[in-house]
Amino acid sequence: MRNNMKLWTLPLVITLLHSPVCLSVTVSSSKPQVEVHEHTDAVLTCEFRTEKDQNPRIEWKKKGKGVTFVYFNHKFTGPYAERAKIEGATLTIHLVTQKDSGEYRCEVTASEDHVSLGEATVTLNVLVPPHVPSCEVPSSIFVGSGLELLCKDKLSVPPATYRWYKDNKVLMATTDTPYSIDTNKGTLKINSVSKMDTGMYRCESSNSVGAPKSCVAQQLKVMDYPLNMTVVIAGAAGLLALVLFCCICMCVCRHRGCRNGNYQGLGDVREGNHTKSTKSYNPPPPPLPPTRNLKHYKQAQSFMI
Repeated sequence: MRNNMKLWTLPLVITLLHSPVCLSVTVSSSKPQVEVHEHTDAVLTCEFRTEKDQNPRIEWKKKGKGVTFVYFNHKFTGPYAERAKIEGATLTIHLVTQKDSGEYRCEVTASEDHVSLGEATVTLNVLVPPHVPSCEVPSSIFVGSGLELLCKDKLSVPPATYRWYKDNKVLMATTDTPYSIDTNKGTLKINSVSKMDTGMYRCESSNSVGAPKSCVAQQLKVMDYPLNMTVVIAGAAGLLALVLFCCICMCVCRHRGCRNGNYQGLGDVREGNHTKSTKSYNPPPPPLPPTRNLKHYKQAQSFMI
């Protein structure tokens, strides 16, 4: 039985050894995720192997809103022409900025191979240290008003977190403090300011890439409402209440007056109809006959005699 199996397997092994191996171009990257600091060099690795073609075509493309060429027809294009190089299929970009972040694709075309196209993707993330944040602090505010201070660093990657300082002392928000701080959005909120909130305020942005950066401290002054302002506000409130009261009274009076007027008018109509029906009808007097000339009348009468 064993001898029969050997006789069957031996031709199969010989056939496999003598049959041609059908390979295709293969492309890969030993580091598909690349993170580098801004203004340094980024190396995007790309390794390939071909079946027959010893001089394959190599291209690099960047994917964004569309697809743009980085390396095509043995030369770099656009902004990469003066600050990139290629060795084999590995791409090196010098002095990268945040605009260089994105997804890159290495394509190798071997026209003589059984499968002629292979590709690999490399994602580049350019890290940016904190920049000086923009801070919005009003110069003055009245006692009892609500307050929101704003701080923003739009350039740092990864996004910055924020801390607020008053008179060079860091503010730590707790459940007992009269203010709240959002460390991710950079806001400092006070629902009702008091005289104790007067001071110099500044904001600091930080991330894992570089040293923290702070804006210039700005003075915040909390003031009492002036006396004349209080009088004006009180007077305006009193006038508004008086006008509202008068409007309500007029509406009530008008509503009652319209009802009484309608009833009285209806009675007048009924009374007028009754009076008109009880009166007798007196026809107008007949018209007077035309006057005749007396002289002519006498002559006619004399003639008849």
